[in-house]
Amino acid sequence: MLKSLISIDDLSEAQINQLLKKAQQFELNHHSDQLKGKVVASLFFEPSTRTRLSFESAISYLGGSVIGFASADTSSQSKGESLEDTIRAISQYADAIVIRHGEAGSASRAQAVSGVPIVNAGDGSNEHPTQTLLDLYSIQSTQGGLEGLNIALAGDLKYGRTVHSLVKALTRYRINFTLIADDYLQLPQDLVKLAQDSGCQVQFRSSIGQLDKQDILYMTRVQKERFDDPAKYFEVAGRLKLSLEDLVDTKETFRVLHPLPRVDEIDLAVDKHPAAYYFEQVRNGLYVRQALLYTILNG
Repeated sequence: MLKSLISIDDLSEAQINQLLKKAQQFELNHHSDQLKGKVVASLFFEPSTRTRLSFESAISYLGGSVIGFASADTSSQSKGESLEDTIRAISQYADAIVIRHGEAGSASRAQAVSGVPIVNAGDGSNEHPTQTLLDLYSIQSTQGGLEGLNIALAGDLKYGRTVHSLVKALTRYRINFTLIADDYLQLPQDLVKLAQDSGCQVQFRSSIGQLDKQDILYMTRVQKERFDDPAKYFEVAGRLKLSLEDLVDTKETFRVLHPLPRVDEIDLAVDKHPAAYYFEQVRNGLYVRQALLYTILNG
């Protein structure tokens, strides 16, 4: 039985497939009372729009209740309280805790002291497993499956926690990866090795180039907040930008995904192209997070 979700590695392929199947059921009907009487704490120490609101919507649509905060400034951490003490206290009030925090490893620290299940909604540049689940659901929904696809990942592959979790998950499905990034922002070598050791093909390039063989392009923004050196950010930001010209000769089923928010890495004109799927992708987060919370709280 799934108790917490800290890393996408916590889930077997069978569990992932089961969650995606449950998400399909919630897509057909996302109104129910299946979490009636349950209280979920939503603790966002780091800014969030889609992740926080989709979790809180998922709980509300299933009849549960939400407590928590949307800023570290309104928590006792602003008074110097440790993360561990905050988690110990709030676990007395809730049946589960959803946490986003700026420090890598913070979700594991929370799980170590919590009396209730912990769901990682993003810990620094480490992982974002629930984003990965909705990404997998989006890929499956548009491609009819996950096996053997050609998937290009572009942008900030170094600091992008969404990319890190997604690569870990996709290695189970024998994906052909194309990694599009500036050398400074390329995928960490341990994840490249994981993909290669899993039997996935991995190609590298520094520009978007031809996409005619790709099934999915997963765009990401360069994350200014992860850079210690602002000058380095301005040096690499803006080098990749998807335009309509890049979408010529793509497959009919080809789709562009993006975890959002975007800055300037996708031209606004792309929004009207049939391949643009990133706002539908946001909607899928509701169904996937309903499936996850249902599974954790009801077994």
